[in-house]
Amino acid sequence: MQPVSVIVPTMRRPESLERALRSLFAQTAPMTSIVVVDNDPSGTAADTVTRLAADCPCPLIYRHEPRPGVATARNAGLSMTDAPRIAFLDDDEAASPTWLAALLAALEQTKADVVFGPIAGRVPEAAGWARPYLEAFFGREGPSRTQRIDKPWGCGNSLMIRATALPGPAPFDVAADQSGGEDDALFAALQARGGTFGWAADAWVDEFAPPHRATLRYALSRAFAYGQGPSQTAAKARNWPGVARWMVVGAGQALVWGLAAIALSVIAHSSRARMMDKAARGLGKIFWMKGFEPRFYGARELARLNATAPA
Repeated sequence: MQPVSVIVPTMRRPESLERALRSLFAQTAPMTSIVVVDNDPSGTAADTVTRLAADCPCPLIYRHEPRPGVATARNAGLSMTDAPRIAFLDDDEAASPTWLAALLAALEQTKADVVFGPIAGRVPEAAGWARPYLEAFFGREGPSRTQRIDKPWGCGNSLMIRATALPGPAPFDVAADQSGGEDDALFAALQARGGTFGWAADAWVDEFAPPHRATLRYALSRAFAYGQGPSQTAAKARNWPGVARWMVVGAGQALVWGLAAIALSVIAHSSRARMMDKAARGLGKIFWMKGFEPRFYGARELARLNATAPA
């Protein structure tokens, strides 16, 4: 079996990072290395990595990347390993003990370039009536068995063949550093080259949404950004008829689901959040242009952390 390295980008989440790393230490499948990319300009993850290094069953590599940005962090992690297979785990996730083994088995079974696994979303009880929606939003469901799939998911909880899925020294587009979507662009390019995707039904991770993200407002902003994806992909390819088609689709979605959300909100129906989500994705297809892109990562996240840090 070819060597595999796991890359964990992080920004000022020491407790969450420790939970993610300890879940990797407990894996049943061997790893060549674990690479932690500290995207905090102050390098605050160094102490956590140093303290946990003795417990790691493989080399635990620390890379400080002071330029805040999700794509920049992923590229920095790749520069620290030459492993032919690369797995990604987010710092707010915790992998089940057989996670990596399941991803590797699925890669062999499907012969895909990238495989993805399911995610169980975990949100605080304070999320209230929107909690079921938020847990589903931060989670990921797929087929009940391991198989090839037609569409890709996100980088969190994934395993990639480096030679085909991650070409060049910096395959993630740094233009997406602040808004995210760097993985969408990567996988769209892979699919255009004839790349394939697989699903690892048993490769479970838990994703723990922090309180500032476990809100309806945050989830709907992300849904809007997800909706922008198809229109933006068509625009980058200068496929203007495709852009127009997606905008028309988005207008229909925003109208139909928006009206449904209003009606369900009047009676406080539990499914109103899902209708809001669908409407937000429709709006994203319409307002895909520069200037409408929400900011979730990089400098925006750093500014939030600085604003909420104890004096």
